[in-house]
Amino acid sequence: MHRRVDAAIRVVSKMAACGAEPQILVQYLVLRKDLSKAPFSWPAGALVAQACHAATAALHLHRDHPHTGAYLQELGHMRKVVLEAPDEPALKELAETLRQKNVDHMLWLEQPENIATCIALRPYPKEEVSQLLRKFRLFK
Repeated sequence: MHRRVDAAIRVVSKMAACGAEPQILVQYLVLRKDLSKAPFSWPAGALVAQACHAATAALHLHRDHPHTGAYLQELGHMRKVVLEAPDEPALKELAETLRQKNVDHMLWLEQPENIATCIALRPYPKEEVSQLLRKFRLFK
């Protein structure tokens, strides 16, 4: 794993040295907006916990990917973008699209209710997945 991480860091460093824009690695999260409203009315802390669970799980599942390793090497510079899906069907539709497009992600299911609450992608270069997410109108 360390060789792959080191290789990813070297690529980013070479890009910076050549004057090319370094890749900005971002972990995107998509959280259900309806959980904060009636009839659910989940408190902010519960919603934040769902995003944390999904983010941690995605990082763990994809810990051997060079982008994840490079992202974790720069703890003080981690970037996360939190977006919202209107409801559970929209979140599940996005998860299916990500699966079809081979985008590494984790759909977090709150237990024991088995409620889909959040999607977290592994770290990706910012522009690599932002266009796909824009198609879902998740950006404000």
